[in-house]
Amino acid sequence: MCAADCARKPRVLVADDEKIIADTLKLILTGAGYEVSVAYDGIAALERAKERSPDLLLSDVFMPGLSGIDLAIQVCDQLPTCKVLLMSGQANLEFLRHEIKSKCREFEVLSKPTHPTDLLAQIGAMLPRGSGVRNGLH
Repeated sequence: MCAADCARKPRVLVADDEKIIADTLKLILTGAGYEVSVAYDGIAALERAKERSPDLLLSDVFMPGLSGIDLAIQVCDQLPTCKVLLMSGQANLEFLRHEIKSKCREFEVLSKPTHPTDLLAQIGAMLPRGSGVRNGLH
């Protein structure tokens, strides 16, 4: 019953309009055993989510076109089991949490920059462990 799902690496969709950040996050997460896809804007991320059905959306909040919050809402409407971790280096986290709650949602929020160990710990707490996922950086 569980063999196929338990052996599958958790899928993470990274959305960030800063290419270097998105690509760095992909390297960190891939090295930790996650299957990672990347999009460089919210609209592309929404399309990628439809194609890949991620277990977790890791998104920057402020992106042109479609914000990370609106992206997260749309992804969760389509994929109710998808977890969301939003990141922002530009806003007060309490303000963001209030804005998210005002839209009747609850998403995890981290400030950028975040140490890779802290990021992996947060993601590890949100996703079930697959056989390919390591607890930290090696």
